[in-house]
Amino acid sequence: MLPIDQSISPERFAPLRVEEKENNILVRPGISYWQDVWRRFKENKLAMLGLFTIIAITLLAIFGPLLSPYSYSQQFMDFQGVGPCRQFWFGTDTLGRDVLVRVLYGARISLAVGFVASFINLVVGVIYGGIAGLAGGRVDAVMMRIVDIFYSIPLVLTVILLMVLMGPGLKSIFIALGLVYWVDMARIVRAQVLSLKEQDFIMAARAMGADTRRILFRHLLPNCMGPIIVTVTMCIPAAIFTEAFLSFIGLGVSAPAASWGMLTSDAVAGIRSYPHMLFFPAIAIAVTMLAFNFLGDGLRDALDPQLRK
Repeated sequence: MLPIDQSISPERFAPLRVEEKENNILVRPGISYWQDVWRRFKENKLAMLGLFTIIAITLLAIFGPLLSPYSYSQQFMDFQGVGPCRQFWFGTDTLGRDVLVRVLYGARISLAVGFVASFINLVVGVIYGGIAGLAGGRVDAVMMRIVDIFYSIPLVLTVILLMVLMGPGLKSIFIALGLVYWVDMARIVRAQVLSLKEQDFIMAARAMGADTRRILFRHLLPNCMGPIIVTVTMCIPAAIFTEAFLSFIGLGVSAPAASWGMLTSDAVAGIRSYPHMLFFPAIAIAVTMLAFNFLGDGLRDALDPQLRK
């Protein structure tokens, strides 16, 4: 064994040259994955427009009816079917109710349906798909055959059948959407877990004694957050449109409550005489759908690790 020299001689050290110093200067500080996601998301103008539009619609739905001097069910007998004017910006319906207040109140119901359906989709779909993908084998086969049964029937048809059995109402819409809207999320999460569970970091977690629950919730699902967030974002406008369709055919909320679908349904009969009654709720549905689609596309691009610079 060679002897260890404990002395430190100054001759062993030499200062760096100027060229070496310049090569070691960092061009820019390192950023994390989520910081890079936010940077790329901000660069997408349509995604930012969608985000601000959703925030504005949500704030109007919460505080708009509170700031209005009229209620959604208040009738003005002298102003039945009046078009947009100074007193009623969106006009009134055939019963003399303010269309603006009813559109803002309908936003509460439509957005509530979208957010509740997406929350159920997130909880049930993520857990179900994660368990199926991680368990594998016969458990995975049985669980995915159940998903295939739900997937083989059109979701809207399933929701309509459930609504007919349970009766119209907001609670029935929540239950019906919650029972069927988790199917796509479960399949996406299962596919992500199947591709990740054989990776080296999962093998290391198993070798260190991590149990199945910890592997699923601490290692696998956090690495699936990109597709999960995009799927949840896309689920919200789909649920809003489904609720509007159910209300349009008479299976939605009950009067005098109003959703955007019910407002459009009430306006169809008098579309030639009172077109403003259909125009404003239809515009609200279209703007909300576009905003969520812009947001979902922006999140999909921002969360893609292959696009990271």
